[in-house]
Parts: sequence; C-alpha cells; structure tokens
Amino acid sequence: MARTANIFARVEPEIKEQAEKVLEQLGIPMSNAIGLFLRQVVLQQGIPFEMKLPQNKPLSVEELSEEQFNAEIEKGLADLNGGKVVPAEKVFDRMSKDYRL
Repeated sequence: MARTANIFARVEPEIKEQAEKVLEQLGIPMSNAIGLFLRQVVLQQGIPFEMKLPQNKPLSVEELSEEQFNAEIEKGLADLNGGKVVPAEKVFDRMSKDYRL
C-alpha cells in the first residue's frame, strides 16, 4: 500500500455537505476526490479548470436578443409598477462605482 500524507482544510459546512452528497452518488469517498483533484493539478501543472473573474459590465442593447431585451423591459416595468424606483443620481453614482465610469 502506498504511503499517504494528511491534509487538513477548512471549508464551509454547507459546501462540504453538498459535495459529500454528490460524491456519495458517484461512489467516491471525499479523500479519493481530493486525491483526484491533486493528481490533476500535477498533470495539468495548474488548476484543472478555468478560473475567471466575473465580468462586471452593464448590459449592452446590442448584445441582447429581442427576447432578452423584451424581458429586461418587462422587469423594469414590473419594478416601476411595484414602486421600486431609485433617483437617477443614485443610479449614476452606483454605475460609476460598479463599472468605474
């Protein structure tokens, strides 16, 4: 039997429970899943999946399909009808902060 080393990691309890449920369905013990991950790190010489920062940019009308555009308009109308309104100054301040405009 191969020698082993211990790894101690702190993870959020909810994530651990969710992962355990998935791994149980796959029939893979958590320790084996961690070993698989580490083997892939070695083989790939890095994290074995793509990691990106989310793009934080406002919606562009040119990038929306007609259905997506109509859905955004409907959301805006629902907010307006529901009294969810914000002064324009606050919108511009928030956009300047969020999108560095």
